[in-house]
Amino acid sequence: MRRTILKSLGIGLAGVLAACPALAQKAPVEVEFYYPVAVGGPITKVIDDMAAAFHKENPDVVVKPVYAGSYQDSIAKALTAHKGGKPPQLAVLLSTDMFTLIDEEAIVPIDAVAKSADDQKWLGGFYDAFMQNSRSGGHTWGVPFQRSTIVMYYNKDLFREAGLDPDKAPATWTELVEAAKKLTKRDANGQVTQWGIEIPSGGAFAYWLFQALTTPHGEILMNEAGNEVYLDKPGVVEAVQYWRDLAAKHKVMPEGTIDWGTTPKDFLERKAAIVWTTTGNLTNIRSNAKFPFGVAPMPASKRGGSPTGGGNFYVFKNATPEQQAAAVRFAKWATTPERAAEWSIATGYVAVTPAAWETERMKTYAKDVPAAVVARDQLAVSVAEFSTHENQRVTKLLNDNLQAALTGAKTPAQAMADAQREADRILRAYR
Repeated sequence: MRRTILKSLGIGLAGVLAACPALAQKAPVEVEFYYPVAVGGPITKVIDDMAAAFHKENPDVVVKPVYAGSYQDSIAKALTAHKGGKPPQLAVLLSTDMFTLIDEEAIVPIDAVAKSADDQKWLGGFYDAFMQNSRSGGHTWGVPFQRSTIVMYYNKDLFREAGLDPDKAPATWTELVEAAKKLTKRDANGQVTQWGIEIPSGGAFAYWLFQALTTPHGEILMNEAGNEVYLDKPGVVEAVQYWRDLAAKHKVMPEGTIDWGTTPKDFLERKAAIVWTTTGNLTNIRSNAKFPFGVAPMPASKRGGSPTGGGNFYVFKNATPEQQAAAVRFAKWATTPERAAEWSIATGYVAVTPAAWETERMKTYAKDVPAAVVARDQLAVSVAEFSTHENQRVTKLLNDNLQAALTGAKTPAQAMADAQREADRILRAYR
């Protein structure tokens, strides 16, 4: 009857809904979210559950995770989608991708969207060590999410067997060499059956592990503006030499390069007594180690310290204002103290705010798993991860030259001189 009356008056249903917005069911804002992991596995389930929980609390927003592969895959796919006019609205990408994303005009500053007093309080609540790779030009471009430092894992059983104190990790470069010599085992034919130490150097993250040497040696590799590097300084060359000497001189580490993915596997299989890797491997090692292990900060040369690492939330420029606001809302929701604590416990990454460590769940976790506190405490002496304009090109040439030094193809001095010269050529346009 009502529809007949409306029709006789020449008014369609759409017109009524347009005239009365309260009667219309507004479609939720959709946010496509690139997340750097291969499809499948426990982390994807955690992210899927987070998206579902957020939608339940915020029915006007739907977050759609897209699993984009490795970090390198994810930045490549995000930039390809951006150039094609169809980027995601939100992504977790490396904190070191910030300059690349800015240069490509792919993202907006978070603080241009998060403007309220509560938003500003939120942005000011993260550990400053993580924000060093999140700020540039007076703006905050990324929000810390899955962040880390490098830590040292060691097998306590193997320490005991070698006559070392299982509750005392090497605290200096000298102590590391001495301990690694005692921990390296050889069979009757002289073949190594157990390495004293493994520091990953293959693939894309050689530069990051290198910072776990240069930082304790008192060297910073780049400026805050991302347009200068300091790769050929004497202290930097000394750090390369120390790394090379672990294999070539002291014979406590495999010759050549060591794969990033192999390192935790070798540790779990007792092929390496000490390994350096991300604190993000803590949950994996806790779940799979069949022996007691310890976690310690980076050994000191002149000081302590590690680079930070890991991924930030970024909001993309081509998103509508509604999508940008929704993306920030999700990032804010995901980094609240309770959820940051949950994420840290589920993954091993460092909870990114001091407030997260004050939650009851995190206090209990820190008491039960004191190893988790090591990376947090190391933040006090940690530095920004190596990041520059043209970041992929500059880090690749640094990685290539580090690997050349570690394999003996170049001397440490020549490798770093070559890296400095090429980096200067690339970065000149940004000065």
